[in-house]
Amino acid sequence: MLGLNYSLVSEFFLIGFSTFPHLQLMFFLLFLFMYLFTLLGNLLIMATIWSEHSLHTPMYLFLCALSISEIFYTFAIIPRMLADLLSTLHSIAFLACASQMFFSFTFGFTHSFLLTVMGYDRYVAICHPLRYNELMSPGGCACLVAGSWVGGSLMGTLVTTAIFSLTFCGPNEIHHFFCHVPPLLKLACGENVLEVAKGLGMVCITALLGCFLLILLSYAFIVAAILKIPSAEGRQKAFSTCASHLTVVIVHYGFASVIYLKPKGPHSEEGDTLMATTYTVLTPFLSPIIFSLRNKELKVTMKKAATTTQHPLPGNYRNFQMPSRRGRTTVG
Repeated sequence: MLGLNYSLVSEFFLIGFSTFPHLQLMFFLLFLFMYLFTLLGNLLIMATIWSEHSLHTPMYLFLCALSISEIFYTFAIIPRMLADLLSTLHSIAFLACASQMFFSFTFGFTHSFLLTVMGYDRYVAICHPLRYNELMSPGGCACLVAGSWVGGSLMGTLVTTAIFSLTFCGPNEIHHFFCHVPPLLKLACGENVLEVAKGLGMVCITALLGCFLLILLSYAFIVAAILKIPSAEGRQKAFSTCASHLTVVIVHYGFASVIYLKPKGPHSEEGDTLMATTYTVLTPFLSPIIFSLRNKELKVTMKKAATTTQHPLPGNYRNFQMPSRRGRTTVG
């Protein structure tokens, strides 16, 4: 260590929202509600797709995979954040911090890759409808989903390995509510910190921008194909199949761009912490709402399931007869 007296770090302390002591209970209740809604909303989407045979199509297979990645992503971050909001001990072990970073980046990038795959699915459905069954075969869809998960795992492994191969010499206070790259880079020491930061930045931005550009390219072809449809009703029907996905893409990349592409300059760590909740809590919270409200088939199926739950035995009424005049009831 070049003869310097460094104290190696074996654990970290997540500062999180401790700078807002009077708001921690409010934050806890708010984030707990949003987390439970996110969890239940995605489980409801998955259960609806699983139970309705008409939804066993590539588009809804990808949506189901997206819901799974979203559940795992929020599970990697939010429960720990909620526990810290109620606790005075905010320490996290070195390996636990590395694990949290790995899973958050794995499922975060898996989410981006799946959104890209869903854009490709809509492109094939609208621009090449006659070849849809060929291009989006069950085997092909399984490969696209598996590729998204493998790609997310590789990104998570790359980022986590690069960060935790650095030396942390103290202090060990992470000014964030989870183990994220920028605050950890501030705690690292050594000559290669700047190179690692630049390298990771290039890799992550390239991956995210690559996904975003592929989605934009898909929608450029989709819009061109929709404009060629002669009837207004046909154009509206074609666009309605893309509305929910396009809305989620705008929300996902909109919040991400606010966080990662903001201009460098003086800013507070508290402000960065609050802004980070937009993509760790708010975006997953909005996603099931958007897909439930903007996707017509999914919305209709959910309403039908809710109606069936409220009236579970409609067919049995034909087995019953009105009481006879003698006061007896006969059952068929």
